[in-house]
Amino acid sequence: MNVRSSAAVLAAVAVIGAAVPAAADSSPSPSPSQQALPAALYGDGDPQYDGVWRQSLALLAQHTVGVEPPKSSVDWLAGQQCADGSFAPYRADTGTACDAKTMVDTNQTAAAVQALAALGGHDAVVGKAVDWLKSVQNKDGGWGYMAGGDSDANSTSVVIGALAATGEKPAEAVKDGKSPHDALLKLALPCDDKNDGAGAFAFQPGKKGELVADPDATAAGVAGSLGAGLVVEPGKGGSKDTGCKKADTPEQAAANGAAHLVGVLAEDDHLVSALPGSEDQPDYGNTADAVVALAAQGATGQAAKSAAWLAENAADWAARSGPAAYAQLIFAAHATGTDPRAFGGTDLVKQLSATGPAAEKSSRTANDDKAGQDEKADSDSGSGLWWTVLAVGVGFVAAVGVVFLLRGRSRKQQS
Repeated sequence: MNVRSSAAVLAAVAVIGAAVPAAADSSPSPSPSQQALPAALYGDGDPQYDGVWRQSLALLAQHTVGVEPPKSSVDWLAGQQCADGSFAPYRADTGTACDAKTMVDTNQTAAAVQALAALGGHDAVVGKAVDWLKSVQNKDGGWGYMAGGDSDANSTSVVIGALAATGEKPAEAVKDGKSPHDALLKLALPCDDKNDGAGAFAFQPGKKGELVADPDATAAGVAGSLGAGLVVEPGKGGSKDTGCKKADTPEQAAANGAAHLVGVLAEDDHLVSALPGSEDQPDYGNTADAVVALAAQGATGQAAKSAAWLAENAADWAARSGPAAYAQLIFAAHATGTDPRAFGGTDLVKQLSATGPAAEKSSRTANDDKAGQDEKADSDSGSGLWWTVLAVGVGFVAAVGVVFLLRGRSRKQQS
């Protein structure tokens, strides 16, 4: 969401599965990546569009696998909040109050809620963020990426995950008589659809109200309809209902969407994406989101196959893409009961932790033998330099990816 894919939006994020702000200033201006970034931030790429998103996913992924994130990183995330409860992707100077020009959005805010709620100790921050999300809910029950924007499946889903993470019942988050589930049902393609998209979800309706199947939006729609967040516990059985039936309930819409995803994934076990003028390419992030969605639905067979494909093929993508990518793979591994520390020969947990600050040492560790500490410091300095060099390249690739994601999201909104 994704940034949910996120996410994400994308993520995406999102993922994100990524999402990113729908409007970006293309005029030359100083980039946060040209300034000294906070030591507590995960990843060395420009955080202008995804700082809070990737930080949230990184911290949530570490918590999911039993790793305690550095306190400084958790505090940095909480400190990014605006006074009204919302989060922007990145605030270099948190001493300056947010104003109308601060590009806050629902995806960064919902991701921060899910991370901070899981970690605990930030009830006031989480509560204000949830209140803000409720205050910008659309009349159709859903959410757009930006406050007041048209509802989309990805943003609605990541907010549903935030509500569920705080113990709220998404179905009871009603605006003008409509709940988030109502918004998602409006984006579900009917079973009699003449195209190949029966049962899938659209990102948003087109200009004439038409619905176009979108794999990323479908993964988000399945998770959101089930009230699931970014983290899903391993499924306990396969989904018996694989056919498409009239979606009168969120549960049936989720079953339809999962059946569509299974059909799309059946041939190669992964999703593909295409950029204008280029051939189809494997879509690692959205495949990871699909794995989580299928696991939530109980379609464990295809979820396991796609997780196995990711284990064999996604290591290089994650290394290029950074902390949010590692987090997405950890979520996919967790949802399928796969060991994220031995994911196709890659220790995702170690790799993710290496993109962030070192964990704080306990007082006992601080009093350990000085010679041993000096030896470790010498070793760490070489490793840190290697990761810094790698991250510079990753930052450039991520920035290019953001541009394409922005353009792709814009095309979806305008179609």
